[in-house]
Amino acid sequence: MKVDPAVQRRLLDLAEIDAELSRIAHRRANLAELDEVAQAEKSLRANQDAHVAAQTALADLSKEVERQEREVEAVRERADRDRKLMESGSVSAKQLTDVEHELETLQRRQSALEDDLLELMERREATEQEERNAAEKVAADESALSEAKARKDEALADLDTSMARRESDRAAVLQELPEALVERYDRVRKSRGTGAGLLRYRRCGACQLELDHSALSEIKNAADDEIVSCENCGAILVRTAESGT
Repeated sequence: MKVDPAVQRRLLDLAEIDAELSRIAHRRANLAELDEVAQAEKSLRANQDAHVAAQTALADLSKEVERQEREVEAVRERADRDRKLMESGSVSAKQLTDVEHELETLQRRQSALEDDLLELMERREATEQEERNAAEKVAADESALSEAKARKDEALADLDTSMARRESDRAAVLQELPEALVERYDRVRKSRGTGAGLLRYRRCGACQLELDHSALSEIKNAADDEIVSCENCGAILVRTAESGT
């Protein structure tokens, strides 16, 4: 394939643009902001789960406190009825003894229930604090996630702008190159990563390896408009005054 040397040199511009596009794509896929968002989402999920667990535990304890309060109140009402019955003087001596015994039993029962109720209320108070703490962590994580997403979106927007600009530059360069040359360049680029490089003395600018003497001799003997390739990586070698050929 024969292409004017000045046109061949435009391949170096194309290779530089493609290298920059590859770097942009790599940065886009490995943004630190992406990891920040992932970590913020992970923390938020964990604290949301903790918040739900605290809410559930609080609801269960509240129900238990209400049940215990009803039981304490029932015992108190029964004890009040017994006291009124004793005060009425309408019971026999035997009945009075039975009522006194029952009242003592009720008082012990009430004391035990009130102790249990106090413990439940203390546990509920502690769980209420846990629920508040969990809610605060969820709110903080939501704020952190929102900020991380904003930083990510800003970084992606900057990269998208750079990519769009370089793609426009690439399109402009392609208009100056023969289709067959571009196809050869792209074929090598897709398989090796770099489609063209400057031949600087004996070294290929694409793979940075030196050519042996026989390959270099063949290149020196090739016409200036002849397309030559690196024997090591297959990239199109662009010859300039720096090539020493």
